[in-house]
Amino acid sequence: MNIGDRVRLLHGKEEGVITRLSSGGQVEIEIEDGFRIPAMKSEVVVIDKAEKEYFDTPSSSGAIYTGENRPKPIENVHKGGFFLAYVPYNDQVHDVLLINTTKKEYLFSVDELQGEASKNVAAGVLQPGSSTKVAEKMIRDFEQWPPLKFLMVPLNKQVEASPKPIERKVKFKASAFFKHKGKAPLIEKEAYFFKLNEQEKLLDVKKLNEELNPTDASTFPARKVSRPAASIDLHIEKLTKDHDLMSNGEMVQLQLAVFEKNLNDAIASGMDEITFIHGIGNGVLRKEIHRYLSQMKGIKYFKDSQKTNFGYGATAVKIHE
Repeated sequence: MNIGDRVRLLHGKEEGVITRLSSGGQVEIEIEDGFRIPAMKSEVVVIDKAEKEYFDTPSSSGAIYTGENRPKPIENVHKGGFFLAYVPYNDQVHDVLLINTTKKEYLFSVDELQGEASKNVAAGVLQPGSSTKVAEKMIRDFEQWPPLKFLMVPLNKQVEASPKPIERKVKFKASAFFKHKGKAPLIEKEAYFFKLNEQEKLLDVKKLNEELNPTDASTFPARKVSRPAASIDLHIEKLTKDHDLMSNGEMVQLQLAVFEKNLNDAIASGMDEITFIHGIGNGVLRKEIHRYLSQMKGIKYFKDSQKTNFGYGATAVKIHE
C-alpha cells in the first residue's frame, strides 16, 4: 500500500484514499466527504484498477456494468490537462493535489526548492483521469511556501508517439493565487487550481537578436519590421495571460525580450523616441533595461520619464536621428 492508493474497508462500506502510513501498521484514509479515519492495514484492501472500470461504487452497489451501461472513460475534460489544486480540508489546511485529465499514464515527481537545493516530497505513477495528493499546506504560512518543481513523464505501454515531458516550476503570489478559486476539474471540489502544462512560449532573446542583427545576410532571412507604438507597457499581465505560474526569472526574461524587440524595431523603422513602461516594483527590470541601453550603440540618451505621465515607472529612450 502507498499514499494515494484507493482502498475499501473490509468491514464497512467506506472507501477512500490513503493519506498517511504509520510504522505500526496503521493507515489514515480520507473518505469521499473529506473526513479522515484511521484503520489497520489488515482491515483495508486496495481497489484494483480493473475493478474500478467495471464497478460503479463497489462498496455499496456491486453492480456490474457491461456494454452500453459501462461508465464512459473521461474524454476531453480540460483536454491535455495537468492541474495543481489546493483543496481545503478545513479553514486552515489545504490538501495539494496533482490532477491528470489526460488519457495517458505519467510518472510524476514533485520537489520543494530551497535556492539551488531541493527536496522530493512526492513521486509515483498517475493514472489517466485520476488525482493524487502530494502535500498539505497551511494557508497561514502562504508567504513561506517554498517554490515547487513538477516533472511529468509519459509512460508508453507500446511503441507510439510520445508527448513531451512536462516540467514546471511554481512560486505563487498571493494577489494571483487567491483569484483562482473554483470547482477543480475531475475532482469537482472547490479549490484554488492551476493548469501546469499551459504556458506561453518565452521568446529566445539570443535568437531574436540574431534575427534582428544578422552578421551574414545569407544566413538569416530578412524580417519584416513593424513600427512599434510610442510607448510599450512591459507589465507582465499585459504580455501574457499565464503569468500566475511563472517564476520571477521567467517574467523578467519575457519582459526583456519584448523590450529588446520593440527597441530594435523602433531603431529600424526610424523612430526618434520610444518609452518603455516598466513600473517601479523592486527595480530589477528597470536596472536591466538601463544596463542594456548603456551598452547599446545608436542611442542618444535615455532617462526616467516624467512623474505626471508614468510615475517614474518608465524609461524614455532618445534614438539618434
